[in-house]
Amino acid sequence: MDAQTLVDERGELWLALAPLWLEREPRETDYARMIAEIERHELSLRDLEWIFRLELAPVMARHQLSVAGEWRSFNDYQLMQQLVSHNLRLKGWRRKSWALFSGLTTMMTRHRWNELIGRLMVERGETP
Repeated sequence: MDAQTLVDERGELWLALAPLWLEREPRETDYARMIAEIERHELSLRDLEWIFRLELAPVMARHQLSVAGEWRSFNDYQLMQQLVSHNLRLKGWRRKSWALFSGLTTMMTRHRWNELIGRLMVERGETP
């Protein structure tokens, strides 16, 4: 898969889910945007979990651990470049390594992720 295809297929979803890693709690509008994007992509909960753990968390966790000023001045273009670069290299041993360590890269946002999944399940008419 080339970079443009990644941006076309996942870009909006990645940007919608990025507020999970901000230093503040996501707003209602953030959650609504996330759910709308997820529904637009018609993703299962299993697929969504792997996107969270493998495609987003390794890149986003680095920003979460950096100085807050750097995150505030961060722009979508730079974020997209980093996400595309990471995902183009996400094959073989790298994919397995990130799957193994995904618990570490997701633990700071897991409570927000659980909130999002709960809201998504309610939206879909499922029992959380």
